[in-house]
Amino acid sequence: MSESIARNPAAKRKSELRKMLLEARKTACCAPDAAAALGARILDILEHYAPRVAAFYWPLTGEFDARDALAEWLSLDARRQAALPVIPVIGTALEFHEWAPGMPMKIGHHRIPEPESARVLVPDLLLIPCVGFDGDGYRLGYGGGYYDRTLAAWPGAVRPATVGVAFEACRINDLPREAHDVPLDAIVTDAGSYMH
Repeated sequence: MSESIARNPAAKRKSELRKMLLEARKTACCAPDAAAALGARILDILEHYAPRVAAFYWPLTGEFDARDALAEWLSLDARRQAALPVIPVIGTALEFHEWAPGMPMKIGHHRIPEPESARVLVPDLLLIPCVGFDGDGYRLGYGGGYYDRTLAAWPGAVRPATVGVAFEACRINDLPREAHDVPLDAIVTDAGSYMH
């Protein structure tokens, strides 16, 4: 455990919860109907917010794979665009590079695929992976702080709609909160959609 976590009770509790919730997510992602339910809810939330540019994430182990849902959303209107996060430098805010199905990819930081295209887009909506979440819309991520830094440094006055993507099995009563934590606008799971 890092010294900063040892001195911060909320960070220590988050670290402990993260381990437990990653295990719960690993089990939940194997449920037979979970992927179809989450895909449908993502399409519904995209319809609700009607973004021009939607950013999502490349799926890591246990995360819902939103690529099919985004490909379907893109196919319904040629004016729509999708983007994936790119880490230009470790520890800095994310950039979002244009993505389309079949686009060439390369391996980026943390061994996460990212578009070879360097076309930067500014999303109206972010689909953000959650390790866990609570009823007030707070999210537990991996602890790297990339989305926190990105939203804090967002260009322009209007920040994007933030939508967490999670499995219902990863919902807990309340997450420990730190000063920089901000609730998401909505969370979609295999069991429902929660607007905040």
